[in-house]
Amino acid sequence: MITQDTISLIKSINDVDLKCDEDMSLHTTLKMGGKAHVFVTVKTMAALGELIRVFKSVKSDYFLLGNGSNILVSDKGLDIPVIRLAGDFDKVTAEGDMIKAGAAALLSSVARTALDNSLTGLEFASGIPGSVGGAMVMNAGAYGGEMKDAVVSVKVMDENGDVSEYSNEEMAFGYRDSILKRRKLIVIETVFKLNKGDKESIKNTMDELNKKRREKQPLEYPSAGSTFKRPAGYFAAKLIEDAGLKGYTVGGACVSEKHAGFCVNKDNGTASDFYKLMSDVKDRVYKESGVTLEPEVIMLGEF
Repeated sequence: MITQDTISLIKSINDVDLKCDEDMSLHTTLKMGGKAHVFVTVKTMAALGELIRVFKSVKSDYFLLGNGSNILVSDKGLDIPVIRLAGDFDKVTAEGDMIKAGAAALLSSVARTALDNSLTGLEFASGIPGSVGGAMVMNAGAYGGEMKDAVVSVKVMDENGDVSEYSNEEMAFGYRDSILKRRKLIVIETVFKLNKGDKESIKNTMDELNKKRREKQPLEYPSAGSTFKRPAGYFAAKLIEDAGLKGYTVGGACVSEKHAGFCVNKDNGTASDFYKLMSDVKDRVYKESGVTLEPEVIMLGEF
């Protein structure tokens, strides 16, 4: 637990906004979870460096929050501080066939910038409800495209507040994976390299993919996107559907009847409901098919 002295240190840093006991349901796409004891919004790189050094000096871990689109926060809340990037980290600029995007920028904003500049290669990302930073950690993807296909380099900050740059190769991108899952690094900025294309064609592709998303995914309910990773040789949604789990409900959490790969917050569900639902689905699928599902959702706190 962060002490009052540490809270005072954080408050002394310029360009940060600190809140105590912040409701995490306000910051996740699942709209559930308890409170973060310390929630810090950081607006500049200098402020982030100072903050990271404060946490290191008191030997405190922390969680870097993106758009909250793939996390489940315990109903018991979080004792570790939560950092959210804003301000300078929201910027997206284009020059030639390159786009530079801050870690807090939404993927939809980056895709829109690509469209505005007639750049093709990020159409698949236009409907992904995540931030650039989170997308680098997860190597986010959809409809056959992944971040690794377009990333040139990623600027990161380490636990000492020092900044360095990782190439695409050094990021070690894999299926919903990157080196950022194994090293304590904070994404600052990403450079994408795209190709010149026809603006109308790019827009049509985006519209087509987003139409498909609306038709097939339960966007009418809060969710964390795909609940489970795709098992090698299988599709998680089909395994769940074949196990007879479409519509299966625990409290206010439910396996979507529209797309079994999505567990949704259908009726003011709690994180405990959602966690139990995931556990039940995993157990039933294993019993029916012998396949072990691995969560794509990141769980934070005590369950």
